[in-house]
Amino acid sequence: MTGAQIVVETLIEQGTEVVFGYPGGAVLNLYDELYKSRDRIKHVLSAHEQGAAHAGDGYARATGKVGVVFATSGPGATNLVTGIANAYLDSVPVVFITGNVPCSLIGRDSFQEVDITGVTLPVVKHSYFVKDVTKLADTIREAFQIARSGRPGPVLIDIPKDVQIADCDFECKDILPELSKPKYNDDQIEKAVEMIKAARKPYIFVGGGVIIGEAEKEVAELAEKTDAPIGTSMMGLSAVPASSHRKLGMVGMHGIYSSTVVKNKADLVIALGCRFSDRATGNRAAYLKNSKIIHIDVDAAEINKNIGVDLGIVGDVKEVLLKLLDRIEPTTHMEWWCEIEKIKEYERENSAKQEGFSPFKIIEKVNEYTNPDTPIATDVGQHQMWVAQHYNFETPKTLITSGGLGTMGFGMGAAIGACVATGKRTVLFTGDGSFGMNLNEMATAVSQNLPLVVVLMNNGVLGMVRQWQTMFYQKHYSETTLERKTDFVKLTEAFGGKGYRATNIEELDAALKDAFSTEGPVLIDCVIDSDERVLPMIPAGGTVNDLVIN
Repeated sequence: MTGAQIVVETLIEQGTEVVFGYPGGAVLNLYDELYKSRDRIKHVLSAHEQGAAHAGDGYARATGKVGVVFATSGPGATNLVTGIANAYLDSVPVVFITGNVPCSLIGRDSFQEVDITGVTLPVVKHSYFVKDVTKLADTIREAFQIARSGRPGPVLIDIPKDVQIADCDFECKDILPELSKPKYNDDQIEKAVEMIKAARKPYIFVGGGVIIGEAEKEVAELAEKTDAPIGTSMMGLSAVPASSHRKLGMVGMHGIYSSTVVKNKADLVIALGCRFSDRATGNRAAYLKNSKIIHIDVDAAEINKNIGVDLGIVGDVKEVLLKLLDRIEPTTHMEWWCEIEKIKEYERENSAKQEGFSPFKIIEKVNEYTNPDTPIATDVGQHQMWVAQHYNFETPKTLITSGGLGTMGFGMGAAIGACVATGKRTVLFTGDGSFGMNLNEMATAVSQNLPLVVVLMNNGVLGMVRQWQTMFYQKHYSETTLERKTDFVKLTEAFGGKGYRATNIEELDAALKDAFSTEGPVLIDCVIDSDERVLPMIPAGGTVNDLVIN
């Protein structure tokens, strides 16, 4: 087989059902083989390589499988970089395959030549530059293994054109097992049991690693046995059903007031699959200074990286929890829950009241139309935080959002990837600023006839940045009032989709009724006030004592 045939055959061997990408000169051979194998592997053509990268990311998040993305050399490859970095910071398994100029032209500034392995070195889990066609199949197999093992992440394979044309023998092989996971020891488990037994105010802090490790059931059992409340990072939101009486919600800069305050009052925090990012901790010197911390994570590099902990256990979160559950005795903490209820009562009485056509009411109304397993994608900004605070996530892997990199423009590609992956009607919450960055992917959604509902919160400004300017920059609205004349409804119709505008709940309800019975993509332009804020808020570098609630 030729190298190009080997790429496609190995992808099929690895269980790849769909590739997202955009063709070009350096990958013409790959695309020719995709054409020949179109009955066995699907390709989704994006409008831009960044959109393809985010689609592969969204596909992986929604399924837990490895996403696959193709791009040509030079600008095609560099257009992937933001998407690769996004996947890296959120631990998403995606294999990116790029073409390059022939080996004889490498290093000569040839047409569309870029050292993409060098460019992406800081934001990949691993990368390969394949110079020998006989090593191509095993390289792809190893890339899949690395992408999904331990803490997942993106892997890049750069294949020169002459390697795609060269031929060699090919033999189909079994999928490689996951690389061995780090092993905790019994002494650590015993210490954790002792710390849990001694706690009077336990708190479980759930990160995205719980979803990756599929440990949601074990977290629920741990909470029951320890009689503890649960808070989550944004990436861990869908790990715990909103209907659980133990779930207090997201913590951190824009976390739920009660969840953040209760965490600060705990005497033991059990942190699972999280990385203690600055948005979750605020002032690190003051963070949880009165609490003991148990941190369980598959990545040894995360232990004591951002926050010093009393006990770090490196291992698969599900395996570690199963060991713990075998050894801890059920207990109750009535006084702790009485204190929690008082904090929640204060929150109810003092939170900012929402009136009119507010983001909360928009999210509430959308929630009436969705199912527990509906994929919900977001872009980045105020709307993302409103969704994290107020949408009722019930099922793991249903929140598709950019956490670590905070990528505006992530949403459309990611929603397309999740929709293709699941075949389910998918909702994208976005803002006019974020949507404007990659709205060209509406062409992809229409061409694929995807059941995608885009709920656009349109306030005419860059809302999150403007909120900071309001609170900390004396209302100097420098370049955050957009003053654009874009009609998103007409724009969607020009792409071939259906568009609606809503200025009140009644109009939104009517638009949603039609959107959820429409086959293809629909956009609903929700006109909201430019002064809507995301609250609560802890100012950057602040502590829970600086929390603004209304």
